[in-house]
Amino acid sequence: MDGIFADFELVILPGMTHWQHPRFFAYFPANAAPVSVIAEYLVTAMAAQCMLWQTSPAATELETRVLDWLRQGLGLPDGFHGVIQDSASSATLAAVLVMRERALAWRGNAAGLPGQPTLRIYCSGEAHTSIDRAVWIAGIGQANLVKLPIKGATRAIDLDALDAAIRADVAAGLAPAGIIACVGATGVGATDDVAGVCRVAAAHGLYVHVDAAWAGSAMICPEFRELWSGVELADSIVFNPHKWLGAQFDCSAHFVRDPESLVRTLAIQPEYLKTHGHDGVINYSEWSVPLGRRFRALKIWFLLRAHGLEGLRAMIRDHVAWAQALALRFDADPAFEVTSPPILSLFSFRHVPAGVADLDAHNLRLLNAINDDGRIYLTQTRLDGKLVIRFQAGAFTTTEADVASAYDVVSEIAAGLA
Repeated sequence: MDGIFADFELVILPGMTHWQHPRFFAYFPANAAPVSVIAEYLVTAMAAQCMLWQTSPAATELETRVLDWLRQGLGLPDGFHGVIQDSASSATLAAVLVMRERALAWRGNAAGLPGQPTLRIYCSGEAHTSIDRAVWIAGIGQANLVKLPIKGATRAIDLDALDAAIRADVAAGLAPAGIIACVGATGVGATDDVAGVCRVAAAHGLYVHVDAAWAGSAMICPEFRELWSGVELADSIVFNPHKWLGAQFDCSAHFVRDPESLVRTLAIQPEYLKTHGHDGVINYSEWSVPLGRRFRALKIWFLLRAHGLEGLRAMIRDHVAWAQALALRFDADPAFEVTSPPILSLFSFRHVPAGVADLDAHNLRLLNAINDDGRIYLTQTRLDGKLVIRFQAGAFTTTEADVASAYDVVSEIAAGLA
């Protein structure tokens, strides 16, 4: 073990991207609060298979309890029931499969897709690529994922275009199945009008899934819930405690209003999985695509008991305030342009020095220089065709000084390039 650990430090660590670093401002966070790490040690040491109530009763009972704690913390009504998935991608796939089965009158799993109506799923062009994968895997096909234009400061899906697309598909003999709304999309935090999307869906009898993988964590703060106003009208919601709440990856919270539709879509019970426990027990493997399940609920239990909702709220509020202050510093500097305003703790910017003909190439060069420097870590995206640099604050241990340092590092390196 001495030799293995020595090689780990010598060979492995230098080649890792350190996601827990307080100046990791790229992508979205994948936090590992120390208390969550301790819970993960215990989960790994027990090595329990938590697919059924019978195979680990406490794991099932705790999952039910901590998901209800999270539901209350988010302000969701009593009608929602939660399950822990490995990632938002799996939760979105499960939602798309439910959309498919409902639209096909529950014939898809039994009869297959050949000969069935052509299904259509709708989202905005800002939605995450996990939605594309979900429609591939569900057999619906990329050509039937309808990506609609956006409008407004929040880059929300155009509701008139959404309604028109659904009507046109029905007229063409196609079968609309569901809509996926995003809250805090990965690029620059695009956020749909959830209430408006749900109104359109209700008019056409469609299922609505809300992808709030990153931004959903901030909804434990009541003042931020305006971002997903109307979410109580949705059929399912996903957010990742392993992003901004500090739970060790992987840990995704999936809430559904109608568990029966999810179970009807995913449950399969060969004889060796039939159990004879208490009436009404939940087997969460019937709520997930994988059969095998880890004891992820323990991480949330440790995290909420150690930090409490108020401790986690304070962290998120700090990150939002610090990021917004940083955006104001960039905005006040004529050498920079804030290209999208802060959505919670995420905004984008670019360097716009006079006399530079190709600003995309210049900002990519700047980004590479920043990351080669190593004091902070940022990533890029494209916004209306332009290359811009993303900033988000979300690391569990980041401080106000860490966030403020980003301006100093970026402006210093930009000045050197200019």
